[in-house]
Amino acid sequence: MFQFTEDCMIGVAEIDDQHSRLFDLMNHGMDLARNDYVGDRYAAIKDMLDELDDYAEQHFAHEESYMEQIRDPELILQRNQHMIFRDKIRAWSFTDIDDLDQQRQLLAELMEYLARWLYHHIISSDAMIGKLPPLEEWMLKENPCEFLDEYRTGIPFVDEEHEELFRITDRANKCLHNDFAFGNGYDEILDILGELKDYTQRHFKDEENYMERIQYDGLPAQKRAHASFIERLENIDMDAVDGDPKVYLESLIEFLLGWLINHILYTDKKIPLE
Repeated sequence: MFQFTEDCMIGVAEIDDQHSRLFDLMNHGMDLARNDYVGDRYAAIKDMLDELDDYAEQHFAHEESYMEQIRDPELILQRNQHMIFRDKIRAWSFTDIDDLDQQRQLLAELMEYLARWLYHHIISSDAMIGKLPPLEEWMLKENPCEFLDEYRTGIPFVDEEHEELFRITDRANKCLHNDFAFGNGYDEILDILGELKDYTQRHFKDEENYMERIQYDGLPAQKRAHASFIERLENIDMDAVDGDPKVYLESLIEFLLGWLINHILYTDKKIPLE
């Protein structure tokens, strides 16, 4: 069963309730997959998927409307992620599958995929709703990639590694806005993003080792957040990069910087000194 745990709560009551309902629908699907006393599951599967699709559509519409009202800078990225979820549900067909075991196996695979997607989406994206400055204010900063004193945790190696992450992001941002203006810099910025991914993985490992050493009880939640962020880096849509690299990479850099600032301010600063 998929548990809607406290670390899935984003602090917006109606959205949290809707997320909980989505988990309930996932669990209904898993029950259907595991029930050995059900015969041909086609009709039940279709009804369940239709209900899940309808409810997800309502939830996404509400969530996006809320983000519009607060001018959340991640609205466009959220819309794209919601489309992935919709497409996965609607593309999954059981029409020509008569074998009962195969129906059960495919349904279990679908529910596991969707629950895993939903969990990562809540932890890595929804958790930031309402916590970032509106886009207009964000981009009015003279240099949004500057590492400010307010980001310091007081843990020397963590602050040094955070500062390096900001430096790499700043390089990507400057390359994007300088070289791309003249039609250059595509390969360079992809190299920078590769460096950012490698250094982020190193930083997360160092940070998690430290938290394990001091027996910090927030380590499991930190590991989940780190894994979701790394997954985002590893799943850069190269087709989108080729289609409109400047727009895509601008959105990606804004996400990376926004996530990093949010994670430092609301999560890493809770890590105690050794």
